[in-house]
Amino acid sequence: MRIDILGVQAFIAIADQGGFQKAAESLHVTQTAMTQRLRHLEDALGVRLIERTTRSIALTAIGQNFLPQARRLLNELSAALTEIRETGKAQRGDFSIACVPTAGVRYLPQIMQEYSARFPDNRIKILDHASSGVVEAVLRREVEFGISMAGASHPELETFPLLEDQFVLICRNDHALAERKQISWNQLQDYPLIFAGQASGNRSLLENALHRHCMNNGQENYTLSIHYEVQRSSTAVGLVAEGVAAAIVPALAIQKNAYPDLRVIALKEPVISRTLTLLIRKNAQLSPAAEALYRLIQSRAPVTPA
Repeated sequence: MRIDILGVQAFIAIADQGGFQKAAESLHVTQTAMTQRLRHLEDALGVRLIERTTRSIALTAIGQNFLPQARRLLNELSAALTEIRETGKAQRGDFSIACVPTAGVRYLPQIMQEYSARFPDNRIKILDHASSGVVEAVLRREVEFGISMAGASHPELETFPLLEDQFVLICRNDHALAERKQISWNQLQDYPLIFAGQASGNRSLLENALHRHCMNNGQENYTLSIHYEVQRSSTAVGLVAEGVAAAIVPALAIQKNAYPDLRVIALKEPVISRTLTLLIRKNAQLSPAAEALYRLIQSRAPVTPA
């Protein structure tokens, strides 16, 4: 059964004002409209709520019992609508986003601190996934938006570029390459490396970039000495910190001042980077709280979209 809000409102007004005419004036409608609203409510309920005479009206016994319930119904509805309106205006609420893990290491923390200062009551669930997992979470509406690596366009998604994240070599300060400021890829072939695993989006990006570079320069593909494969760059950083081997990771994977014994070495010939992007469903209506964070991230993007 549908709730007849207009009928309930008319019934309360008639009871409070003691007649149809005054009730109609209080609601700024005609007396005919007021009569119709009450009739529709009574027909839907199958009972009479008001007894009418030519000179007065009176609540039936059922009407008297229903009146406090009707008031409570409208009060609760009004409170709920007010809360929704104020929540929208104040951009309050809880929501979920997804991001590649490295975005949560160096890129998001400062933005999240700024957001939290503006909206201290909002709670955010952050799902850290590989790039493909971020895309799926956005498409399945598990999250309101995501931060992922740029890849093939998807017909249901809109993207906004955020920043370029360059791949670097990291090693411990007692490694043979620790004093180097930069190094070319072909100079790495004799050193054991920690590399992105096959399930990582970084793996295909690196392999494709190296292959294109070799093809363009008439070279054979580089044969890197990959001794360890990891799915998360944070695992590679931890292994390097313990002296296991050097690793190829995105620069964002290295938390500032967290590993004072690590050295970061620029890679050249070729320089390879990835683009982090915001992902959102086309025509998505973000909650006010999520949209506030989405716009803040956009405003802090050092990359201007073409």
